[in-house]
Amino acid sequence: MVFELTPEQKMVQEQARRFAENEIKPYVEKEEAEHAFPLERVRKMAELGFFGCGIDEKYGGNGMGLLESVLLAEQIAKVSPSWRLPFNMQNLGPALTVQKFGTEEQKEKYIPGWVSAEKIGFFAITEPNSGSDVAGMKTTATDKGDHWELNGTKTWISNAHVGDVGLVYAYTDRAKKYQGMTCFIVDLKNTEGITTRGIETKLGLHCAPTGEIYFDGAKIPKDSVLGQVGEGFKICMWQLNNTRLGCAAGALGCAGGLLDLAIQYANERTQFGKPIGQFQMIQASIAELVAEHHAAQLLVYRAAYLKDKGLPNQFETSIAKYYSAEAAVHAANEVMKIYGSWGYSTEYPVERYFRDAKSYQVVEGTSNIQKLIIAGIALGNAPNR
Repeated sequence: MVFELTPEQKMVQEQARRFAENEIKPYVEKEEAEHAFPLERVRKMAELGFFGCGIDEKYGGNGMGLLESVLLAEQIAKVSPSWRLPFNMQNLGPALTVQKFGTEEQKEKYIPGWVSAEKIGFFAITEPNSGSDVAGMKTTATDKGDHWELNGTKTWISNAHVGDVGLVYAYTDRAKKYQGMTCFIVDLKNTEGITTRGIETKLGLHCAPTGEIYFDGAKIPKDSVLGQVGEGFKICMWQLNNTRLGCAAGALGCAGGLLDLAIQYANERTQFGKPIGQFQMIQASIAELVAEHHAAQLLVYRAAYLKDKGLPNQFETSIAKYYSAEAAVHAANEVMKIYGSWGYSTEYPVERYFRDAKSYQVVEGTSNIQKLIIAGIALGNAPNR
């Protein structure tokens, strides 16, 4: 087994590190306070090829795989977990899913716009009364002959009020349950009957826009169906298995950023006449975080490697997502204690990471859902796809 990154992968990693340090870090605290999401930065990321991983070159792809996407997202999240979001919204969510299930016309029409960030992407699954229970959604799509009519509400949708084109999941035949759900490619800004609203009452990720989408008799063209009518649940699960990898990379980066802050502070802060890093209890905390971070990194990289090889990976992806999310939250707790009162202060970034880390236990399938997937496959109740 080879555990070393290639020279090209190290270059990708360094490119993302420089971007985060130069283009995000100087502005992150001000932007977080303002809940700002400058679209020009998303397009700068696109210009560097950040959203072309796993995408065929004829649709704007960069010839790299999902391991490279993980390396990019990890470095960005080390500085700002908020700015990990575009990797899912532009690349791992809509673009990869349309590439897998779309017609050639759909691929040519939509994927280049997401890869270039000319179009801001999104995907809408969650509703007010359905989160982990995806099949419990209430949004419907009714066949009106020459178009589909969408009715319902989606909530906690990333990029809801800034997005252009993305994926919406709805029931076309509720009686068929899982087999009655369909995926649609929807243009939010050019479709009557669609309104959006931002949500700013969030604990963290203030630079990652979140909102609600309301469908009230929205007319969706017949050629907007992705895959076949009734394939929506299958498509949704396939998509989530990819976007979970992006979340795992974000959690990995978040934990890495916290670890860097802990080491720096432990070497600088003095108590009782010496740096606090010389006290064994501080050393014990840092040792735990180092070990967990390295373990999470191997798990996340392994899941990406399997995806790039086209091998079954749902089991490994859920393990990576679960473990990295828990590691990020543990790191946030420990680093907050290492910083003491200053960790609780907004003068240091620790409290921001502390707030952001919690999201990874929720998004793209909660930690409990990941445990159900892991246990189901381990017990032989479900295959590893």
